[in-house]
Amino acid sequence: MAFRSFRQFLDALEQAGELKCVAVPVDTDLLIAEWADREMKSPGGGKALLFEQPIVDGKKSAFPVAINTMGSRKRMALALQVADIGDVAQEIQLILKAKPPTDLREGWSLLKQGIHLLHARPRHVKEAPCQETVHTIGSGDPFSLRDLPILKCWPKDGGRFITLANVHTRDPETGARNVGIYRMQVYDDRATGMHWQLHKVGARHGQRYYERGERMPVAVTLGGDPVYTFAATAPLPDGLDELFFAGFLRKKSIELVRCKTIDLDVPADVDFVLEGYVQPGEMRPEGPFGDHTGFYTAIEDYPVFHVTAITHRRDAVYPTTIVGRPPMEDYYIGDACVRILLPVFKMNFPEIVDMTLPPEGVFHNLVFVSIRKQYPYQAFKVMHGLWGMGQMMFSKYIVAVDEDCDVHNTSEVLFRLCANTDPARDTTVIKNPSDSLDHAPSDQNVGSHMGFDATRKLPGENYHRPWPELLKMTDEARAFVDELQRKAENTKR
Repeated sequence: MAFRSFRQFLDALEQAGELKCVAVPVDTDLLIAEWADREMKSPGGGKALLFEQPIVDGKKSAFPVAINTMGSRKRMALALQVADIGDVAQEIQLILKAKPPTDLREGWSLLKQGIHLLHARPRHVKEAPCQETVHTIGSGDPFSLRDLPILKCWPKDGGRFITLANVHTRDPETGARNVGIYRMQVYDDRATGMHWQLHKVGARHGQRYYERGERMPVAVTLGGDPVYTFAATAPLPDGLDELFFAGFLRKKSIELVRCKTIDLDVPADVDFVLEGYVQPGEMRPEGPFGDHTGFYTAIEDYPVFHVTAITHRRDAVYPTTIVGRPPMEDYYIGDACVRILLPVFKMNFPEIVDMTLPPEGVFHNLVFVSIRKQYPYQAFKVMHGLWGMGQMMFSKYIVAVDEDCDVHNTSEVLFRLCANTDPARDTTVIKNPSDSLDHAPSDQNVGSHMGFDATRKLPGENYHRPWPELLKMTDEARAFVDELQRKAENTKR
């Protein structure tokens, strides 16, 4: 069953031994971030943390803070309510080819294929837990952004940042919905930055409102079923609705409620909703911000989000995260995205066996991909294809290896890279869009990317000797020695 609330998810974490409750007061200015960073860097991602008495400007907040709730493979599986993330991947290829059912007969037909698309289409409700308490900005109600336990994570950050916000926007021309994760720097009681990078769908929607000369309605949700946040981070194919995807993952229809002050719908069971607007063309300096790159990103102009209302559950919990040098919580979320969406890549490139983005590469800076190689230069074909797929365009380095190489074993991949490549023959360099947060390129948003073909070489790849055979012991010898070692251990006892 889908989680009915974020608190229910926290209860599940506690029952699984994956949650630590912190009863002592802890300041939201650096201290919660320092505590969480230590936990995230511990083996396996540590535990999720629930700070029961967060302190904001010297006062106890009315809302507890939860962090690192998806910061391990086990907690990611708990968030999606599966035994293993791979269970979801088995269904993905079908859902990307199908459409929501139009009647019960079609729905049952799809269910027989193992797809729960009857639950994929959201439905609307008039009353919602996320609107149990309503604060309208400018109505004389003193409640504001200052009342939320928003963290300052790193010493030189430009201020407090909302870091786990699901930002809901709508294309003014097509009506298509988008939900993305964008950081939001708090400027004052009722305004934040909106970090829409050049390549993001939110920025594209904003540009269309700018061209029409219209104010852009924006809703920001926090909490609720963790599936919402996961879906918002997933690099889905353009046009695939994040809430449709979330409904599939949770196997239950998402209930949507209309916001109080703007014309947008949001999930009814979230903890907080920030309603407001972005005035296209209005920009304000944002940053610095300690980012997942392990460096501070520079101060730049970004759109301004103006809050018109804040609604929340009576028992709301404020979910947040911090980013920095991996591994952090966002690494585990990104790792799950790659594992779940691997069928998407295989659908486009059947020769792909496995793929991973190791933490040392800070997500898309480094990609390891294994392939079943059948013809010359096939590795380069896969590299160029990946660079053309959505956010994979940001991948600074791609290393292709043969199918018998475990891409999740960085040591094994580096062995193949060093053993199987001649740099002049087995590399390619291209120009491509770069991540806006990457400080290395000479010009922002565009840079060079490099591919390494660490596969065995075939005739026609400018290699004119027999390719050597990889050292490998026979299965029979390994099994025989395993038995001998067991006997030796039993003899010692």
